[in-house]
Amino acid sequence: MTASGDARKVHPGSVIQDRELTPVIGSTLRLLAPGRLVHLQFRRFAGCPVCNLHLRSIIRRHAEIEAAGVREVVLFHSPAEELREYVADLPFPVVADPGKRMYVEFGVESAKRALLHPRAWGPITRAVLRSTWAIARRRERPPAAIPHGGRFGLPADLLIAEDGTVVACKYGEHAYDQWSVDELLALASRAPALREQCR
Repeated sequence: MTASGDARKVHPGSVIQDRELTPVIGSTLRLLAPGRLVHLQFRRFAGCPVCNLHLRSIIRRHAEIEAAGVREVVLFHSPAEELREYVADLPFPVVADPGKRMYVEFGVESAKRALLHPRAWGPITRAVLRSTWAIARRRERPPAAIPHGGRFGLPADLLIAEDGTVVACKYGEHAYDQWSVDELLALASRAPALREQCR
């Protein structure tokens, strides 16, 4: 992997080495996908209401994402045993990284602004209300009172070509600062041109 600026962060044109990942549910997989783009998401902790709100938007439009030639891979900084009960119905692989090894490698940070940034307050309120209702109806379990890896994780999105070239990336400034599905699909449609710009 190469980087510029902050040596820990990747940028368009960085090259990611392929690796084997072990999802919380399902068999091992390679990070890179022949003939496809990979949307690598760095999320927060198991049961995180803000992450759940975002992932619901991915689930609703997962068929569109797949049709655009994009495979979703989602990381959380919680142990697999904590994640398992939260991700059983997700249509994409979820990988536990409780030691934050990949978070450190890819420059994904934690900061108090994750929750304190004013642009996070609206989504956090919506997310907590949605999760509280789901928990009250016993459709979800509450997150741990003290989540593994802390509450201040920031999200990140990478769009990676089959050869490992990062064609686009976003490092969130707050807990709900990530690509929307529309933004992801727009980037996927421009991926060949974006990759050429990286050469």
